[in-house]
Amino acid sequence: MQTAKRISSKSVPIDRMFRAFSDRTRLRILSLLRDGRELCVCDIIRVIRAPQAKISRHLAYLRTAGLVKARKDGLWVHYRLSPVSAGFHAKLIECLQCCLNDVPELKRDQAMLGKPCCTGNRAGERAGDSSGKRIGGDDGCC
Repeated sequence: MQTAKRISSKSVPIDRMFRAFSDRTRLRILSLLRDGRELCVCDIIRVIRAPQAKISRHLAYLRTAGLVKARKDGLWVHYRLSPVSAGFHAKLIECLQCCLNDVPELKRDQAMLGKPCCTGNRAGERAGDSSGKRIGGDDGCC
């Protein structure tokens, strides 16, 4: 039996990347992160309307597949697409744009995203409050 080909010695198997794209929730997450966008988990939860545990599980899978990178900022974690590591990886990311044009759900997600709630800063700092305490109420935002 032939083993899975690797993109490079430091990357994940191609089949893992394909499996990452095969799940609708993961495809929606990847689409939200297009165009260099960095989002907090709370933004992804708000748009996809899924439980935090489910979104975190899918983000972990995407990290393992080498498709997203995480940046921790205090209590918050922000995600973005990983830099393209090879031609195959580039083609998969290019596919996201095609999917956006063909899958109405992805267009709706883009429209719902609007302005990210955290925009790379802790929630308290957003509102000029340097305490870093949660602000805003029960909207599910960090």
